[in-house]
Amino acid sequence: MRLRDVGEFGFIARIERAAGPARGPVVVGIGDDAAVLRARPFEDVVVTTDAVVEGVHFRWDRESPRHVGRFALAACVSDLAAMGARPLGFTAALAAPADLPLRAADALTAGLLEGARRHGCPLVGGNVTRASETSLTLTALGAVARGRALTRRGTRAGDRVLVTGVLGAQALARARADAGRGRLARVPEPRLAAGRLLARTPGVVACIDVSDGLRADLAHLLGPGRHCRVSPDRLPVARGFRAACRSLDLDWETLATTGGEDYELLFTVRPQGPAAPRLARRLGLPVTELGRVERGAPAAFEKGGFTHF
Repeated sequence: MRLRDVGEFGFIARIERAAGPARGPVVVGIGDDAAVLRARPFEDVVVTTDAVVEGVHFRWDRESPRHVGRFALAACVSDLAAMGARPLGFTAALAAPADLPLRAADALTAGLLEGARRHGCPLVGGNVTRASETSLTLTALGAVARGRALTRRGTRAGDRVLVTGVLGAQALARARADAGRGRLARVPEPRLAAGRLLARTPGVVACIDVSDGLRADLAHLLGPGRHCRVSPDRLPVARGFRAACRSLDLDWETLATTGGEDYELLFTVRPQGPAAPRLARRLGLPVTELGRVERGAPAAFEKGGFTHF
């Protein structure tokens, strides 16, 4: 059975049944002209939009529809994490060929809803349309204490640069799948709890999620006229990462710094702010200090990473 066999509204009804009734901050969910969400008093609303497109972000020969759905939501809510926001809900716009197998469309939905439950971010609406290739465009909404949202701005010379978790794991998983060593199944974990804690931590200045690769996102975080010298021996990578890269004839440092889709939090802290070990205990995650911010044009390190154009 194909999408054309159930039609637009038939498929939306399938999504609504799978998603279940509205709960939590959702006042009006799927099935109306628009959703209604309720934030708490004295909160700001955070909104982000992300898209995954067939042939650009995923390939059917490399990953399953369920994985695509799970990954799409993780990537989107990671932007909420970088702002220190708690999720309220998300909308999903699916564009797909009419002959997309219904089981694939259902699996995409199942992956989205699996992520929704995991991240506490319910599906509240969206759209379905016909297209020549499959894509998912997600808009996630979150809330943060008024005036406390983390942004990319405010870093100055002397601040310290830190990152959660490890780098390069998703890029390595993609490289293995591209080399025919299994399907791509790994989904990065958006650091939602860590982002909320960082937003409440004195001394934390600015934050970004590592989506386009450490090099590119570090340049975004530092802004013009500033750079940070990052020694390769400071790069946090998983045990066995370097050996796995060698087995694929890949340069481990390049993969770790430009591979992208890590969705770790890269952030700056004032010189007198908490050190990496203290932050690691607070967040319950590994935290690595990469270096200090200096004045001057971006170094060669802060060039590279993923770009669409």
